[in-house]
Amino acid sequence: MRKILTINKFIVIVLLIASFLRLYKLDQVPVSLFGDELDLGYQAYSILKTGRDYSGNFMPLHFQSLAEWRTPLYLYSAVPTVAIFGISPFGVRLPAAIFGILGVWLFYLLVRELLKSDIQNEFQNRVFPILAALILAISPWHIQYSRAGFEVTQMLTLFTAGILLFLKGLVNPKLLPWSAVCLSLTPWVYSTAKLFTPIIITVLILVWRRELLKVSRKWILLTVSAFMIVGLPIALSTVFGGGMARFSYLSIFTDPTVVPQVGWDRLRDARVSDPNIQFGVQPNIVDKLFHNKFLSWGNTLASNYLQVFSTQFLFIKGDLNLRHSISEVAQFYRIEVIFLLAGIAFFLISKIDTKVKTFLIVWLLVAPLPAILTRDGGMHASRLFFILPVMILIISFGIFGIIDRASKSYRTVTKIIILTAYIAAFIFYQHSYWVHYPWESERWWHSGWREAIQTVKAEEKNYDRVIISTAGEPPWIFFAGWYEYSPGIWHDNFPFPKTNLQGYGEVSHIGKFYFASPTLKSGIYSLSEFLDEKTLYVANAKEFNVNIIKDPETLPKNLRLIRSVAYPSGEPAFYLLTLNLDSEQD
Repeated sequence: MRKILTINKFIVIVLLIASFLRLYKLDQVPVSLFGDELDLGYQAYSILKTGRDYSGNFMPLHFQSLAEWRTPLYLYSAVPTVAIFGISPFGVRLPAAIFGILGVWLFYLLVRELLKSDIQNEFQNRVFPILAALILAISPWHIQYSRAGFEVTQMLTLFTAGILLFLKGLVNPKLLPWSAVCLSLTPWVYSTAKLFTPIIITVLILVWRRELLKVSRKWILLTVSAFMIVGLPIALSTVFGGGMARFSYLSIFTDPTVVPQVGWDRLRDARVSDPNIQFGVQPNIVDKLFHNKFLSWGNTLASNYLQVFSTQFLFIKGDLNLRHSISEVAQFYRIEVIFLLAGIAFFLISKIDTKVKTFLIVWLLVAPLPAILTRDGGMHASRLFFILPVMILIISFGIFGIIDRASKSYRTVTKIIILTAYIAAFIFYQHSYWVHYPWESERWWHSGWREAIQTVKAEEKNYDRVIISTAGEPPWIFFAGWYEYSPGIWHDNFPFPKTNLQGYGEVSHIGKFYFASPTLKSGIYSLSEFLDEKTLYVANAKEFNVNIIKDPETLPKNLRLIRSVAYPSGEPAFYLLTLNLDSEQD
């Protein structure tokens, strides 16, 4: 009993570790809210203030944003935190952190349920799940997505809860409708679940069909009803309400480069027979057999799928998008490749129930499908998030198996070596995350916009017109989010009216805020031609080949610098400028 109480304390410690790693300095690292986070925050703010998204749709099932259609559940989850903290890092990111912490606890419970047939006693039954929960708690992949306004942590937490409730529901059928609710909510969170969750539900039914046949019709009917009530609206909205728009754009089947590439490959084959052939050749049956859209799509699918399980993605480079992983640590610690390989062997020879083993293998193999159907899906950490729990489970099998199979005289040494390796990897990751990552990722997280727009908000009363540069990222959502612009006025002007502005051409605007960049013939030195003393220009620093922060003398005398905004690295991000009338008088 004393051992069991000790184990219970350990899961509390694991959850405290998970909480610290996901909540500490959440408002500082990552260094800023990037565009999608601000879009989410402003949508939640608009719902809070008006009950409509910022496009004016009342309580939508898919949110129409400036760039795409968004799934709704995380966004609605952020409404309370935005109400408390405003459009800020805590307002947008806190739901992800909470679901990340909750996900660690649910993963612990799920592992206990999955592996109970392979554990010899109650003490071991608790030790292994705690080990797995700890590995997830310190996982770079899971931490990365729990510290930003990404939907996938909520999706995975609901999915974990759904699988756990299903397995328990085979014994206690009252839990099956709740399992259906959790699983059918996952497509409400992130689009990859729209394909993956139905597949997994089918697998659950097939693998445990005999157990389900023993469940009373009452609970089966309630489970199916719960699934239909929760899942059908998002399914209909996906098909008829714009939910497929994003996939249609990203799908490998709509890749505009495929047809030209097929044509070029056929022409190349024809030139082997006749080098003088130029264009317009009619392909023969052999050309069509070896070069066609279907083979091209198949090659892309195979390439994407192999990339998912490559060491390059998992252990060396990770997702090259610095919002999805840090450059110095991939999705997993490199030491974990040893435990992964060992874990595969230990998992396959384990005494886990055959049905559980089959389910986990299918889970792992099917999880990449929604991602590999997209053009960059082979190394896209967000779309591959479903593979994380099974990978963590296999790594835990490797650690547990190596320790368990070590001779008693070397078991303590083995534990020390593994613990030391993990501590070293974790310390290196933490140093990279807190020291290097803010500088390396500053542009990926759209740093500088907050300070620039909040300066605009403070200074706008002094100007008749504020022009926000379009030379960098599209500025509309950064303005709306950081300004916390009135959603009601935003609705009335969406889509934004356009007007001709001398020196800028046709530009969109809302009130006195214009979104445009002038045609600068000589960089910053010609900017005064397009400004007056009642116009404030928010310039992207890359528009000018000067660094006013380091060298103030490069600022022309006929311009007045209201504020310069720097990245964390000290490099200039934005300049807020207006015409300097005093220089003309001088």
